Amino acid sequence: MGNRTLPTDAELAILRVLWQRGDATVREVHEDLRASQDTGYTTVLKLMQIMAQKGYVERDESGKSHVYRALLTEEQTQRGLVRDLLDKAFGGSASRLVLRALSEERASKGDLDEIRAMLDDLERRRGKK
Repeated sequence: MGNRTLPTDAELAILRVLWQRGDATVREVHEDLRASQDTGYTTVLKLMQIMAQKGYVERDESGKSHVYRALLTEEQTQRGLVRDLLDKAFGGSASRLVLRALSEERASKGDLDEIRAMLDDLERRRGKK
């Protein structure tokens, strides 16, 4: 995400809809958001217009309804958010971040197995250098 500012919570909610749906109209995004939050159509429209100005989404105006697509990938957005959290709350310490996350007891056995596999892979790759 480079020097860009991070998306707000409202913008992240819209990005999550676009990541899940792919291309979508404002009406479609609004319908998906209505299930979890009370956000008006005009608010969603305005937010998506602002997001287009920020470079988070692009708007295809070729059809009758404008269609939006996310320009930020889910992975690059998560990386930016994690980097920001790491710097602000954990003094740049990845181990403190991971330990805090795991201490919340939300990690399932499958999550822990995936984490172990990632650590093993990291160690293997570092051992080859």
